[in-house]
Amino acid sequence: MEANLRWSLVTAVAPIAWGTNYYVTREFLPAGHPLYGGAFRALPAGVLLLAACRKAPRGSWWWKSLLLGFLNMGGFFALVYVAAQRLPTSAASTVMATAPLAMMLFAWALIAERPGPRQLTGAGLGVAGVSSMLLTGAVPMDTLGVLASVAAVAMSSLGYVLAKRWSADVEVLASTAWQLLGGGLMLLPFAVVIEGPPPDLDVRALLAFGYVTVVATALAFAAWFAGLRRLPAANVGLLGLLNPVTGVLLGTAIAGESLTLRQICGLLLTLTGILLGRRGGFLTARNEGNSAGSN
Repeated sequence: MEANLRWSLVTAVAPIAWGTNYYVTREFLPAGHPLYGGAFRALPAGVLLLAACRKAPRGSWWWKSLLLGFLNMGGFFALVYVAAQRLPTSAASTVMATAPLAMMLFAWALIAERPGPRQLTGAGLGVAGVSSMLLTGAVPMDTLGVLASVAAVAMSSLGYVLAKRWSADVEVLASTAWQLLGGGLMLLPFAVVIEGPPPDLDVRALLAFGYVTVVATALAFAAWFAGLRRLPAANVGLLGLLNPVTGVLLGTAIAGESLTLRQICGLLLTLTGILLGRRGGFLTARNEGNSAGSN
């Protein structure tokens, strides 16, 4: 129990860091360059982690790094960048709040982690809570932005479960570095061809990219994959709901506004969903077989 709590706290670093990313992207990074935005985020973070672990991929990890790099990093970063530029933070975060449910479904199908009733209920409460926190009025919805958010949820959820399935015998820093480099290298040529010359970056944009690279990418993904290795995928997915919670609290702190009663209720509902899911168990195919044999 104590070990699970410790790893839950480590994993929580990731969504809290990601919760700041929408604001930083929207306010400080150049619009209209989602491919460069993803590449500039992934490559430096991958180099940083590779310098720390000093290990190259071997065997099947060459193609696994490329696939996971596309699902979890390259393609995902580009889609999130599009969503952040075309949707209000509230709308983008609400769509992304469905990620725990997607992770549960992929984990059930691919690694036989069947979510328990508490985890499913927690995910439902999380989506309801995020909606209550963020969708407080008429929100302009951009079709491309919504599609980008939905695709990002599906891709990353699949990628996280595959990473959990494949990474048991590889160090966390190494596999994270390979994914970041693979995703960034896949994005870069498309960025050059499609978006032309890289955008001009002023001092604010460089500082913003520095924060996104070190904190919201290298540190965050290392913490996320460390937790994913030691906790059920459903529990990790539910911790991801701290992402929109952080976004709301950050926006409130920066804007100097007080939360409405509805937002406070949504915040409490989301946190209840996270805690409820953490207390819930999951069933594996082996567990089910043992149960059937004992009846």
